[in-house]
Amino acid sequence: IMAWIAALSSLGVFMAIPLKRQLINIDQLPFPSGIATAETLKSMHASGDGAVTKARALFAAGAVGGLTAFWRDGVAAIPSLSRFAFPTEFAAFGRDLLAKYTIGIEGSPIMGLRVAASMLVGSLLLYGVVGPVLVERGITEPGYRGIVSWTLWPATSLMVTSGLLSFALKWRTILRAFGGLAKLVGGAGAEDNDPLARIEVPASWFVVGTLVTGAACVFLGHLFFGISWWMGAVAVLVTFFLSIVAARATGETDITPIGAMGKITQLVYGVLAPSNITTNLMTASITSGAASNAADLLTDLKCGYLLGGNPRRQTIAQFFGVLGGSIVSVPAYLFVVQRNPEQLGSAALPAPAAKVWAGVAELLAKGIEALPAGALWAIVIGAAVGAVLTLLEEFAPKHLRWWIPSPTGLGIAGVIPAFNSISMFVGALLAWLFSKASPRAAEAYTIPVSSGLIAGESLVGVAIILAIEAIKLL
Repeated sequence: IMAWIAALSSLGVFMAIPLKRQLINIDQLPFPSGIATAETLKSMHASGDGAVTKARALFAAGAVGGLTAFWRDGVAAIPSLSRFAFPTEFAAFGRDLLAKYTIGIEGSPIMGLRVAASMLVGSLLLYGVVGPVLVERGITEPGYRGIVSWTLWPATSLMVTSGLLSFALKWRTILRAFGGLAKLVGGAGAEDNDPLARIEVPASWFVVGTLVTGAACVFLGHLFFGISWWMGAVAVLVTFFLSIVAARATGETDITPIGAMGKITQLVYGVLAPSNITTNLMTASITSGAASNAADLLTDLKCGYLLGGNPRRQTIAQFFGVLGGSIVSVPAYLFVVQRNPEQLGSAALPAPAAKVWAGVAELLAKGIEALPAGALWAIVIGAAVGAVLTLLEEFAPKHLRWWIPSPTGLGIAGVIPAFNSISMFVGALLAWLFSKASPRAAEAYTIPVSSGLIAGESLVGVAIILAIEAIKLL
């Protein structure tokens, strides 16, 4: 399993190489966690009054985020104090709507208003209109897990169509990104004329690396899981295109829809190998693992781009992370599961994502006709909407583009709870209003405060999880 994880993770790192120039240098996608990391580093190392002000804002916001996480998660872990814990979400529109359709506001605090508004529209449409219809007709069960088992299909097809079409429309830039391929066939070296080429990752790394790690995934898939050679090769090819979609989604929303991308691979193999559950699951793991690592590297490269880092060295450093993660992940899994294997899938260790993957594999083992009622038509409609919105984004007059819903935002809304989308919209709206009321103050404080909230909540949240596990061992 360590070898399997290392192979598919390395495949994702290589697949990020041709995406960097388009998504970061040209499209200037925000990659919010990359911005947050860059701001944190700037505040820690900068000098001057402006830097001190930003640093104070960042660390103050970090303290607020950390205290919120402790109040919510830490207090909840103490039985005698759990009733005083900060709510994980608020039933802003009624407890019944929150429980049945996830419509509320999450109790947790760098996204553009257009994308956030698109997520709001998508969540209200899918969970506020489509969800109740599905429940009323008995197609799905109420609650997030029931509704998302249907909405993920149109949402994913929308994101896939939009992401791939958007990438295809930039074909000239893509060809330039692969300009380094000329060196492989004896062409003139671009590094002599382009100073940036000396620090950018050569396209040859992508070609050689993808061939080697892709072949490793095919070989190990056949050796460990009995996946036929040609099906493994198809999985690697599908993974490249879905990594494009996942990377764009991460760049715009900071959410990597690896589950949704995996479902597309599962759908493909529901047709190619309708009765083989192992092939269905493990080819999807190639897609999810590679797409996740591609998005992670691009987030790191965004941080480096803002700070003047060397992308070639960052990419090399990422491989040390792949190696470390591959070595640690299996013992960590065994540490959690082997002590109480019967709890996996229970209320104590529900593993909801794993259960969804297993459920989809079991469902598609019966063939594509086993999709939920209406899901196939929803896939077609989602694909059409994604294509239309992408073309409008590309060719509509500039003054109208802001009003065109973001296909990525609409798609992401269908694979996360509604309260996530609503919370993100509230945060983006407050930041936008702040920028209109006081542009200079907003420029100085919005990103440092947002970054501090993200960092503080995340660090304390992880510390609480580790503390709980340590206490259980004792």
